[in-house]
Formats: sequence, C-alpha cells, structure tokens
Amino acid sequence: MKIRTVEAIEVAAPAGEASSPWSSTVILVRVTTATGATGWGEAPTTLMTHPVRASVPEVARFYEGRELQAHAAAFREFERYSFYRARSMEATSALSAVDIACHDLLGRELGTPVATLLGGAIRDRVGAYANGWYSDCIEPTEFAARARAMVTAGFRALKFDPFGAEYRTLSPEGLADAVARVEAVREAVGDSVRLLIEYHGRFYPEAAVRAGRSLERFDPAFAEEPVLPELSDALRGFRRQVRTPVALGERLLTAADFESFLARGLVDILQPDLTNSGGFTYGREIAGVAAARGAPVAYHNAFGPVQTAATLQMDAVLPTFFLQESFEASWPAWKRSLVTGYAIERGEFRIPTGPGLGITVDEKAVERFRSEAMEPIGPEPPWVIAGTWARRASTETTTPGAAAPSGRLRRRSSGTARSSRRAR
Repeated sequence: MKIRTVEAIEVAAPAGEASSPWSSTVILVRVTTATGATGWGEAPTTLMTHPVRASVPEVARFYEGRELQAHAAAFREFERYSFYRARSMEATSALSAVDIACHDLLGRELGTPVATLLGGAIRDRVGAYANGWYSDCIEPTEFAARARAMVTAGFRALKFDPFGAEYRTLSPEGLADAVARVEAVREAVGDSVRLLIEYHGRFYPEAAVRAGRSLERFDPAFAEEPVLPELSDALRGFRRQVRTPVALGERLLTAADFESFLARGLVDILQPDLTNSGGFTYGREIAGVAAARGAPVAYHNAFGPVQTAATLQMDAVLPTFFLQESFEASWPAWKRSLVTGYAIERGEFRIPTGPGLGITVDEKAVERFRSEAMEPIGPEPPWVIAGTWARRASTETTTPGAAAPSGRLRRRSSGTARSSRRAR
C-alpha cells in the first residue's frame, strides 16, 4: 500500500457562530493510499492555524510515494532533515498529524486498534476531567452553578481558569476574585470532586506563588502551567513553596524535553499533546520516560475529535495514566458532527476497539465546515475559554442560580476557609 496523498484540511465554526469552548478551528490531515484507503490525523491551532496547515506539505514530501509500512522511515527522515524541528511547533504538529493518520491507516489495514500496534491495551476505559464547561462565567455563582451541572452529568474532576484577565502580574483584587471563584466551585461540588487549576502559563514567578499558596487550601489536584513558559526554571521554587502538584507539557515537543523537566524537578504530572509532540511515534518514547520516572500522564486534549480518538489509544497503553482531558460535553454542534465512534458517559471514555483509531470521519461534515479562516481575535486571546475575561455582547446568562451580568466581579466575603484539606 503506497501512500498517494497527504492533505491538510482546515474546518471551522460556521460564520456568525460563537465557538466556545475553544478552539474555533481544527486542522485535519487525511492520508490516502493508492488503493483509496484513508487515515486521519489532527494538528493543533492556537493562533497558528495557517502556519501549521502550511507545514503539512513539507512533511508530505517525505511520505508520499512510500509504502505505508515504511512510514516510520519517513518520520525519521523528516526528523533528520528538519533543522528546527525540536523547537518548531509548526513542524512537529504537522509531523504528528501525519504520523497519527499513518497509524490509523495501518490499524485499519491490519484490522486492529492502534493500541495493539503500541503493545496492547491495559485498560478499556479511562476517567476524564471536564474542561470548557465555564464559558461565559465571571461571577462565582456562575462558576458554581455550571460546576454542579457537570457533576450531575457524571464528572468527578473539573478543570478551570479562575484568573480572568490577570496576566503576568496578579493584583490583590484579581487574586481575591480567583479565590472567590475556586471557593464557590469547591463549596458547590464538595470534597470528593477533584479540582484542577489552569494558570495558562501566564504569571511571573512571584504572582504564581501567591496564587498557588492562596488556592492550595481548596486541595487542587494540580496547578497547570503556573508560570510563563520562558521562565520554567522558576517552577522549582514554585514546587518548594506550594504543596499543589505541578502539571505541564502541552508546549513540550520531544521526549528529551519531558525528561529534562522531570530531571530538573520542575513538574509532577506530564501533559503531552499527541498532536504536537510527535504523534504515536514520539508518544511511545514519552510514555517510556514517564514510566521510568513514575510520572503520572494526563494527555492535553483541547482541539477536535480526531485528537481525542488518537489520545484514547495512547491512554489504553499508558502504564502511568492519570486523567484524560475532555471538552466534549461543552462542544458546539459543528465540532460534534465531524466524527462518530467514541463517546463520553458519566465522566468516562470507553476506548474504541475498532480498527485504527476506531472512528468514522463524516467527510460530508468536513466539507461543509471546510474553511480558510484564521482564528478570531479579541476581546480575549484564543487560548481563553470565551466569556471569562469579559462579557460577550451577545451572551445572556441563563444558568439557573447564576448572578446577573456585571462589569466587575461583585465583592463578597470569602467566608470561613476550610482548614482540613488533604496535604499533598
């Protein structure tokens, strides 16, 4: 089976539709063999939609015309030729998507799930944490009402960013607002639900430490990217001063990156992104690093359904699996329509056992939402869950029990702090 074509396809939210949760664009990669068989991969966007899409033809030159069974040689040849690969998210993202699609194709050809190609599944389902559930939430009561709804739907772990528009520095008012939001969620869902705090890599070290120490009484399961990524050495100090475990990895691209962070004592929980860190080929290497260090792995998974399907195949074989990120419960309809073959129920994914990724891509839906658009910008960055920095003009709060919209978070007493949180 020779690989005939490697094609990047951008799909995006229909014109005029607010696309929260993030992201509003998805890059799919379709690999087609000379016999007409197809496999699918996915690459990330994050204000890089066009650069990543444009990188796919560079990778394609190494794959097109080769036998599918020789796709690993194509991967390694690109690795050798791509001078900036180790620091180029565009290059590794394109490579990841093609690698995922080739594994999908090979699994389909052999009639087995990708997990079998990776050594065999050791679990058939995985627990998930919800993300994206707090779009258009600013007031603590809004966060609380939405959190209760997610727990009612079966989730036992919730991730959210409580910091609003604070960036680099953290004002006393911004910190008080964040504490109020986290406290409201903790009170709404109780102690049995795990809370995961998303910092989005936005703070200087001093601000991150103040935030971490103020929030640790709510017993977060982890603090994700608490400091600016270019200041990652400061994570060592954060871990000394804050009891909450540190999670990161969506901006790391190679197994060597992950080993370096573990060796330097900068991270507790690894969060690789299969769509930018070398697909399944590097995924096996990163899993080996994690296993050797005993590091829990919680794959980053914030884009589209092909990414989720591929990530579930990795989850099936991970010896140190922790939790799986999921936006599915809050996706807009256009994104839901792209793929069938997996589902999340009561906070758990059942890992697909069909051949390849175990999914069917609806190519009519792909064509319907095909796009040349860039990600929209303003008033919030594209990495923000929409409506959490500022009210969207077209949005009215309808969540039962939520506060009425306001320009600023209403000040309130923080109440009595819980002092009996479990220590790390």
